[in-house]
Amino acid sequence: MKYIPGPHKDALASIEVINSFAKQEVEKHKESSSLHKPQDFIDHYFLQMEKSKNDPNSTYNEENLVQCICDFFFFAGTKTTFTLLMWALLLLTNHPDIQEKVQKEIEEAFSSSASISYQDRKKLPYTNAVIHEMQHLKSIFLVGVSRQSTKDVKLRGYLIPKRTMIFPDLCSVLLDPGQWETPEEFNPNHFLDKDGKFTEREAFLPFGIGQRACVGEQLVRIEIFIFLINLLRAFSFRLPEGVKKLNEAPVINLTMHPHPFKLCAISRKP
Repeated sequence: MKYIPGPHKDALASIEVINSFAKQEVEKHKESSSLHKPQDFIDHYFLQMEKSKNDPNSTYNEENLVQCICDFFFFAGTKTTFTLLMWALLLLTNHPDIQEKVQKEIEEAFSSSASISYQDRKKLPYTNAVIHEMQHLKSIFLVGVSRQSTKDVKLRGYLIPKRTMIFPDLCSVLLDPGQWETPEEFNPNHFLDKDGKFTEREAFLPFGIGQRACVGEQLVRIEIFIFLINLLRAFSFRLPEGVKKLNEAPVINLTMHPHPFKLCAISRKP
């Protein structure tokens, strides 16, 4: 792709800018080595490199470190979180009854001045269910992280040759009517039991599964919870005058994101 002309050149140039920034950060950390007292992700990675330097099978090296920085902090840590928050605000604006129920649960569980951490999700079963349902209904990826077969495999009568690239179809699970009562409706009850307690679902796989699941899954989960909770404590989100419903159809690109939309953020502070 580096040698073929086209608009993808801009994307490749942007990737190079991000990689260059990551490499600069790595060099700064090398100059101020903190192996004895690691302060951040890069320091801890360097520490692991040092521990495994005599292991011929180790994959801890500077090239992988740069890629991890880009994956965690520029892709998993920004694009995915931003897109999920856009979907969250759109869905909650279209469903004010669900939005108000979330706000009420937060108010009853915490005082207005109390800070809320990710661990507090256990005190907010309905809110946690709503956040999961957003990711179930509006997964931002059509397919999961690619894999490659290490040998010839026969699956349901089909031959998958060695070195075949495989892309798991996430929507085949997330929108499977055999797994979800109302797969294409915004229904937080998918994640609640008969007593209103939060329950995990085996078919909830927006981040993929196994060793090749999204590396930023935990970071995204934390960010979405913290950002959305604080937004809902500060504002109520309503449709603009004259608008009956925001468009919930996705724009399918590298990720699935909403069409541009406007909403009214109304302060909840007295």
